[in-house]
Amino acid sequence: QVQLVESGGGLVQAGGSLRLSCKLSGRAFSEYALGWFRQAPGKDREFVAAISRSGGSTAYDDSVKGRFTISRNNAINTVYLQMNSLKPEDTAVFYCAAVRREPYMDYASGLDFQYNNWGQGTQVTVSS
Repeated sequence: QVQLVESGGGLVQAGGSLRLSCKLSGRAFSEYALGWFRQAPGKDREFVAAISRSGGSTAYDDSVKGRFTISRNNAINTVYLQMNSLKPEDTAVFYCAAVRREPYMDYASGLDFQYNNWGQGTQVTVSS
């Protein structure tokens, strides 16, 4: 059983920064590709960023490119989302997702249906 626990959300002014963390427990972290998604009130869940199981491949939605950075630390089973230059439109609940991959499937995916493990979410609110 895989468990994902997000932390680091909060209230920040526009232009500020936050770093989200997501810790995976229950399985070999290095075997998992990971992603961050978000859902704003009244909107569908959308892709934010993803990282491959090796960490060698990353992907970002155009709306966050140049502002957000995804990274992973296999030693402590944690994936991060560093968010800079935050905008009010970034306000959402952010979710961490994970899927176990074979070594030859070392890519970062922005497709939410490919992930089968999800965290409970952490709220990010950006004030103008």
